[in-house]
Amino acid sequence: MTDADSTEHHEPPGQVLLRMQGITKRFFGVTVLDHVDLDCRRGEIHAVMGENGAGKSTLMKILVGAYQPDGGRISIDGTEVRFGHPRQALDEGVSIVHQELNLLPERTVAENIWLGREPRRRLGVDRRAMEATATGLLASLGAADVIAPRATVGQLPVAQQQLVEIAKALSFEPRILVLDEPTAALSPHEVDALFTRIRRLRDNGLTVLYISHRLKEIFELTDRITVLKDGRRVDTVETAQVEPRQLVRLMVGRELDHYFPPRATAEQIGPVRLALRGGSAGPLHDLDLELRAGEIVGLAGLAGSGRTELAKLLFGATRLATGTLTVDGRQRRLRSPRHAIRCGIGLLTEDRKSEGLVLPLSVRDNSLLAVRAMGSAGRRGTATPAMVRNLLDRVQLRGGTPHREVRYLSGGNQQKVVLAKWLGTGATVLIFDEPTRGIDVGAKASIHELMRELAAEGVAILMISSELPEVIGMADRILVMRQGTIAGTLPAGASEAEIMLLATGEVDPTGAADAAQVAAVAGAEIAGVAGVRTSTEDGTTEGVAR
Repeated sequence: MTDADSTEHHEPPGQVLLRMQGITKRFFGVTVLDHVDLDCRRGEIHAVMGENGAGKSTLMKILVGAYQPDGGRISIDGTEVRFGHPRQALDEGVSIVHQELNLLPERTVAENIWLGREPRRRLGVDRRAMEATATGLLASLGAADVIAPRATVGQLPVAQQQLVEIAKALSFEPRILVLDEPTAALSPHEVDALFTRIRRLRDNGLTVLYISHRLKEIFELTDRITVLKDGRRVDTVETAQVEPRQLVRLMVGRELDHYFPPRATAEQIGPVRLALRGGSAGPLHDLDLELRAGEIVGLAGLAGSGRTELAKLLFGATRLATGTLTVDGRQRRLRSPRHAIRCGIGLLTEDRKSEGLVLPLSVRDNSLLAVRAMGSAGRRGTATPAMVRNLLDRVQLRGGTPHREVRYLSGGNQQKVVLAKWLGTGATVLIFDEPTRGIDVGAKASIHELMRELAAEGVAILMISSELPEVIGMADRILVMRQGTIAGTLPAGASEAEIMLLATGEVDPTGAADAAQVAAVAGAEIAGVAGVRTSTEDGTTEGVAR
């Protein structure tokens, strides 16, 4: 690649700022990075991509001094460096913003930014100087008018907390900024605003290393992409010169010809497994829905529409105030999640780490949590080692033995353990709340295929997702929620525009709007408040609507 090939606004064009050569890392004799090379130019946004477990996080932790490499070398601006501690990396101009925010909620914005490094004045902290410099950092992100330095961090929305984290990283005056899944908890319009700020940093000469599983973001934001697979570098490509399908092939090592498995036919959809009539509880009201054997029903809606609340209601975590619930032909009054499990209902929660798993426990113990909640036997017999092996084989768990603590698995494999937990119960109704959030395309395809296999075996599935292409690609029928109730039902293959019209209340559930109204309103919603991202024709690009 010549200097002339770099993006026009970079200064100086094409100059390599960071070079990582032959980086190797082993844990307990297992090689997780195998002679990985990575170089980044000054003033570029460089994506690091790969499946869960490919080595992205390990490579970044070596860069910021959290891990020590077993081989290879790192140079910044032509000078070789070796970081024995993250503080040494900060001193050399390398900052990282982790996916999990690391802020003290009871402290102010300024106090968080300068924590442990507060400017001093005589015998105390110089708060005026601290707040002034915090304001300057926020101004560099274009956020000084929305975030006050004296604001308490815990009272800020997540998007603004993310900006405080970035301002904190910038306070070290970095030359290289690592952003690890920075948009995981942001709404679409918040993502757009963050991208504007990241580009501003890039244009001012900062090098940004960007980690994300969202292909749409990668193609919208980055200049170059380095792909890792199984601890090795596969390739580094110019973003503008690669197609989504090619990038997926680089990451998973194979073509994903059918990103979503075929939908069920009418003959494959059986009797009603679960029915809710006139249901209400808290913010939910007037709920009527049916889930049938062999069917995957997609549930879409904006943030606050009541999707997760509905999932908790169907799982017994919230008591039904009015209405009736029927499961496999029997009317039920669910008293608790344990009761729901015994009635054949399972819930894969939105937050797998805090609600779906016990991280210090082993893969085996986590896979048996729901079975043990049913009693010593469960619906498929005693919890034997053979049963555990069969469950883990069924979900195609990679990189984890039954006795390994689940916290050491990648996000995709953790989600597979959650799924194995419910397979062991023999549930006839499964609710998937954001089943593929934060996992790579290969793991997504595996989970999608398993969901379709379960449906073919007669399980009724309700799938909640903020990614409209996933809802459209997977669902045999689509329910759209708005303000705590079902706003309407759409057939398989409905468009993003139709979903958003129902979700935003711009058209009634009867579908009376004409084509011109659909196009006009959907265009405004998709470009503006809703911020829906459309997918590519091959289905590999992700969309978000929250």
